[in-house]
Amino acid sequence: MEKGLQGRPALLLVDMQKGFEEKDYYGGERNNPRAEQQAQKLLAHWRSRGLPLFHIQYSSHNPGSPLRPDLPGFAFKDEVAPLPGEPVLVRSVNSAFIGTDLQARLDAQGIDTVVVTGLATEHCVSTTTRMAANLGYRTFIIADATAAFNKTGINGEHMSAELVHQVSLATLQGEFATVLTTQELLSRLEAPVPAPGN
Repeated sequence: MEKGLQGRPALLLVDMQKGFEEKDYYGGERNNPRAEQQAQKLLAHWRSRGLPLFHIQYSSHNPGSPLRPDLPGFAFKDEVAPLPGEPVLVRSVNSAFIGTDLQARLDAQGIDTVVVTGLATEHCVSTTTRMAANLGYRTFIIADATAAFNKTGINGEHMSAELVHQVSLATLQGEFATVLTTQELLSRLEAPVPAPGN
């Protein structure tokens, strides 16, 4: 298996918004409370190296949603808030590629690799990851820089956030993306480029 991750991969920060702090709306407890801190590490790495990054923001049309654009929850979380000049793409469906010019921006820069982080694993993160793969991008999803929420099954059974997270990642691994941790991804980014012929 390849170790390095050279070139100019794009970091996608999906829906890292304050509205997700209203856990009851999304099913109660979530797993991975350090997801934002891990995403922050990746964001700092991308910024320090001038790599392409995109902040994806969900604008909900649901009257009860904390992610409505007229509510405080629409704002990005402080740890991963965009700096002036960083691209912010707003859409109102699950995929970051629908209703935005994300694909056009990636293609214009010759980017063939994306790294996906954000909230929530089972919804917009998963949808964006699947579509990135379907569009032909080499796709990585970062397990500890994403998080899921509790779910109720179709027969009323309780599914913990950690179970939802792990199953969601399992459905992506290999078929749509490579699942890595933050440290594994950073190690690949820092791996030396193999010499020709090696």
